[in-house]
Amino acid sequence: MKVYRRLLRAEGAAALRSNSPADSRVAEADVSSLPETVQRYLRFMGVAGRPRDWSFRARFEGRFRLRPGQRWMPMHAWQYNSAAEVARIFVMRISWAGIVPMVGIDTYLRGKGRMSGKLLNVVPVADGRGPEFDVGELTTWLNDAILVAPSMLLGPATSWSDVDHDCFEVTLRDAGLSVSARVWLDERGAPCDFSSTDRYAALPGGPVQARWTTPIAGWDIAGERPLPIGGSAVWHLAEGPFSYAEGRFVSGTVEYNVAPGNSDSG
Repeated sequence: MKVYRRLLRAEGAAALRSNSPADSRVAEADVSSLPETVQRYLRFMGVAGRPRDWSFRARFEGRFRLRPGQRWMPMHAWQYNSAAEVARIFVMRISWAGIVPMVGIDTYLRGKGRMSGKLLNVVPVADGRGPEFDVGELTTWLNDAILVAPSMLLGPATSWSDVDHDCFEVTLRDAGLSVSARVWLDERGAPCDFSSTDRYAALPGGPVQARWTTPIAGWDIAGERPLPIGGSAVWHLAEGPFSYAEGRFVSGTVEYNVAPGNSDSG
C-alpha cells in the first residue's frame, strides 16, 4: 500500500500547501446566514463550532466497471483533497479482467483536471485532459466536499440557493471555472443524492456530457462526524442509467486537516 501513498505524492500532493491555514472555527452565524435548506444540511453535518476543514485523506473500497454490461472489478482507492489550494488526487487500483492490475489516477491541480490509467502501472491505456476534464474533476471535488467536509465550502467561492425544503443548489468557482450541483436531503437533513451536469462520461466515442449522480446508501452518525456508509456513481446516458462505481470508505481511514505527506491511513 505504500506504493499508492507514493503515487499520491508523485501526482502533486507534495507540491500543495503543506502548512495548515490559521485555525478558525465555524461560527453559528456562518450557518444561520445561509438558505434554510442549506442550514438543515450543515446542522446535520455538525459543522458549527468545529474548526474549518482544509484537507482530508481517506481510503475507499468497492467495485468498478468501465462500460455498461461489463462485469464488476474489485476496487481499492486512496485520495487526498485540499481546500487550502483546491485540489484532489485520487489513486485507484482495479484488477483488469480479474487478473492484470490497473492503476487509475484522477487529479485536479491548479485548475486542471486529468484522468489516466496504466496496466501494471506501466502500460498507458487512458489519458484524458482538457476543458471537459477540468470542470469534471472540479465537480468531483465539490461532491467530495458536500459528503465529507462541507466546511471546505464556507467561503466566497461558493454560492447556495434553496430549491425546496428537501433540495438545494450549490455553485463552486475556482481558477476561472464554475460548476453547480443539486443536493437532495432526507428528513434529518442528510444528503441522499447529488446531481450535476458538469461532468463528461468517458465513452468509446469520446467524452459525452451527461447527468452524473451519487446516491448515498445511508449515514454513520455514531462518530464525531457523519459519514456515508456507502454509495454509488451513476451516469444517466441516452440509453439509460449506468452505475459504474460502488463502495464505501474504509473504517477509520478518513483523516481531516492533514498535510499532503503527513498521513498513515494507507
